Amino acid sequence: MPTALSTLLSHYRRHPGQLVMLLLGLWVASALWSSVQAINASARDSYARAEALFTTGLDRLERRDGQSLTREDFTALRRAGVPVSPMLEGELEAADGTRLTVIGIDPLTLPGDSAFATAGSLSSSPGELTGFLSPPWQTRVAPDTLAVLGVAPGDAAGSTPGLSAGRRLPPLSLSPSLPPDTLVMDIAAAAALLESGERISRLVAAPGALAEAPDGLVLTPATTLASPGQLTESFHLNLTALALLALVVGLFIVQAALGLALEQRLGMLRTLRALGVTGRALVGLLALELVILGLAGALAGIASGVWLAQALLPDVAATLGSLYGAGVGAELRLPWHYWLGGLAVTLGGLLLAGSGVLWRAARLSVLDLGQAQAWRAGFHRQLRLMAMAGGLAALVGLALWAWLARLPPGEGLLAGFGLVAALLLASALWLPPVLAAALAGLAHLARRRPLAQWALADLQLQLPRLSLAMMALLIALSANLGVGSMVGGFRLTFLDWLDQRLVADLYLRPPAERFDEVHAWLGEHPGVAERLATRRSEAILLAAEREGASRRLELPVGLYGITPGATLMPAWPLRETLAGRQAAWSAFAAGDAFINEQLATAEGLAPGDRLTLAGAGARGGARQTLTVVAVYPDYGNPRGEVLLATPRLAERFRAPPGSVGIVLAPGADADDLRNALAERFALGRDSLLDQREVKRVATGIFERTFTITRALNALTLGVAALALLASLLAQARERRRQLAPLWALGVPRARLGHLQLAQLGGAALATGLLAVPLGIAITWGLVAVINVAAFGWRLPLHVFPGEIALTLATAVAVALLAAALPVLRLWQAPPRTLLAEETPS
Repeated sequence: MPTALSTLLSHYRRHPGQLVMLLLGLWVASALWSSVQAINASARDSYARAEALFTTGLDRLERRDGQSLTREDFTALRRAGVPVSPMLEGELEAADGTRLTVIGIDPLTLPGDSAFATAGSLSSSPGELTGFLSPPWQTRVAPDTLAVLGVAPGDAAGSTPGLSAGRRLPPLSLSPSLPPDTLVMDIAAAAALLESGERISRLVAAPGALAEAPDGLVLTPATTLASPGQLTESFHLNLTALALLALVVGLFIVQAALGLALEQRLGMLRTLRALGVTGRALVGLLALELVILGLAGALAGIASGVWLAQALLPDVAATLGSLYGAGVGAELRLPWHYWLGGLAVTLGGLLLAGSGVLWRAARLSVLDLGQAQAWRAGFHRQLRLMAMAGGLAALVGLALWAWLARLPPGEGLLAGFGLVAALLLASALWLPPVLAAALAGLAHLARRRPLAQWALADLQLQLPRLSLAMMALLIALSANLGVGSMVGGFRLTFLDWLDQRLVADLYLRPPAERFDEVHAWLGEHPGVAERLATRRSEAILLAAEREGASRRLELPVGLYGITPGATLMPAWPLRETLAGRQAAWSAFAAGDAFINEQLATAEGLAPGDRLTLAGAGARGGARQTLTVVAVYPDYGNPRGEVLLATPRLAERFRAPPGSVGIVLAPGADADDLRNALAERFALGRDSLLDQREVKRVATGIFERTFTITRALNALTLGVAALALLASLLAQARERRRQLAPLWALGVPRARLGHLQLAQLGGAALATGLLAVPLGIAITWGLVAVINVAAFGWRLPLHVFPGEIALTLATAVAVALLAAALPVLRLWQAPPRTLLAEETPS
């Protein structure tokens, strides 16, 4: 058996190009899959550590007027028997400019069963607790934050790294359960470091320990605080789908190379069988060969995937931080099962790709193994089977579409991905039969042009080997077009939405304790035409009522207040209204509510429904009933939100003040207003933001959000090009044998080269034309099904002619580039070589 295995592997010594293509396909497929899984694993590790903090496990108390709490407030409540614990939170800048979150706690009053306490951040050892509480105190920090602090892992314990402005941290103590860029210390140490004086950020209590908020405070239950892992799950699911697509396309390279290698080894297999190797043993040896090659390609792919993930992780971290406020470390933290999972997926995909080869080798008799044309003879039967399998996939897609049509809006995320996958699979399986039928029809039309007829017949002969590469190209092109159109449509919609929402010229966020004073002063300033004040709060949506039928929800929602002024109302977008736009705004100003599309989609709400809400700051602690008069789009918001007029939100829910949008009077100068605010209220220049700057930052966040999506799209298209190149290089020698008779008959080599380019370019153009409707269908699935289920809002379907033209041009360019190397070899081959390679009759 070792001799037989060595004999099988010797094929790759004689054909190193096939070995390179096999390992290349495995390497690329494994690298793309492994990189995304590494990013997901690292991000989920950061989420788990972030959720270990008490921000998602403890109730919060803050002042209703938005002013800061003090130590006196904490002392008074503790003396009154209220079980609260103080927390101080702020930001510091590391020496390299990185923003670090500082959290000061009092471990003696912190609830012992909180998520923070059980995360292992504080040891129960009396000695360590004394070191944490007593000067010079301790700074608990995650190991992946040491690089930001400029501390080597071996020197971390007890070191006191410096920060900007000459400040130094208390001695470090490692706590792996903390999230990245987070420093936890005693509240006294944090107060000294942040120079906060008597101020504290909030008070926390065990969940359910407080039935209601003390006078003057707002209670935010822990259940209203969404965990970052929940918010970002759909983002990671989209990444996984793109990585799986890249894995499938990469395996097409493997399938094509394996099929060619087996076909070229038919004589060798016949000899081994004649020498006594059984068919079962031969299949076992071929499977062992797959495992050996798979291990080599998978290990190289996993190592490259880690490198690629490390390169893409900063963009992903910035995206998740901007969209969801989720902190993700800039360094990979990979669990042990990541390595085994990447290896198992790659080997499983390889065995699936090679199963057809193994099955065909097991079924062929000894005599049939000697016939090199055996594969081509069965290709027509294979086309029929592919057409039937494509029809079955299409039926599955139709069944999923019918099921999704019956589901409530916002549900069926996995079914949506299944629908897109069924579309891709059906189209890929139908591609070879369609190409074969088209070539047969064109050959019939070209009866009087011998060279053209020969080219079409020759392309039909190549189709068994080119079909897998063309299928990979179809999948890559359609996915590229679908995702590109979705991102382009999202960009247009997002920019329009920004223009509609950001109608003020300037945005000011004054200190909460001076909000009313600043607001009144702005009203008297001659350069201010209109003030658009906002407020925010939290509430629990208890129930929804429609036509007398009520249902309980118990859902945390955000409350947001806007000022329905003359500038804002015409621009603010509304998706649905109860009795028209004008009536909706009139009812809104009178006290009725708008809800965002996310909440309407998730809970099946519509204009006319009545909502019962309980907010910690609700007037008199009573429940508030609101009528929904409109639904508005709210792109990028992961939560359900109820919108009220700012005066009504302050009156009914006692929401703290937020920001003020300032609409300038004609001819007014923003710099004059900024200087007047600085002089009158000592407000820094950074407190007043220009609308253009806000849009620039928001657009930058958007562009960075889809960096990884574009990168994976480009890599997937590159994998498809490699699949095509692998197929052409693998059959380049045989192609020269087939072209040699034409050259001997007087056809110039330049014309033969052009003929090959035209053959492959035409096939790729046909594939690109088929990819266009498939890409549009994928765009529809993304914006109408997957996006709604993942995020709760629907985008309009945009079709970009430029994207379609680029798709067709890319298809032809990929094919021509892949064909260029074989054509160049034909051009450089001397005549003696061509004659020597002619297949004897």
